[in-house]
Amino acid sequence: MSGRHVIRGSVCLPESELLWRFSRSSGPGGQHVNTSDTQVELRFDLAATQALPEVWRERALAWLAARGRLLEGGVVAVRASEHRSQWRNREMAATRMASLLAEATAPPPKARRPTRTPRGVNERRLREKKQRAETKRGRSGRGWT
Repeated sequence: MSGRHVIRGSVCLPESELLWRFSRSSGPGGQHVNTSDTQVELRFDLAATQALPEVWRERALAWLAARGRLLEGGVVAVRASEHRSQWRNREMAATRMASLLAEATAPPPKARRPTRTPRGVNERRLREKKQRAETKRGRSGRGWT
């Protein structure tokens, strides 16, 4: 694997806590496909890791559980099988895992402060509404006799 996969700031995916599984990719192909294990599944035990700060870990567990991305026991799994080489699929899986954890550990957005509609906007809307009603009322044939 090339380099470290940064989650956020100086926190990286610890290589010692990653569990790799390889299998044959699905889809069409020749004789090479039948013998090479190029599909990669990367698992990371989020519940037991010490690499993330406690606040981040709790936030990530809640965020991933709400989206159905957690396996039993707080494990996160990512698959990659787009490329024909196992090495490129490993890179892809590690990058996906890092970006997934970065999104899961992000702080919640600031709460929206509700605003009021300005009075001038309401008055203008009502004035235009009355003018439009007057225009339509003038189109009726009443009083033309």
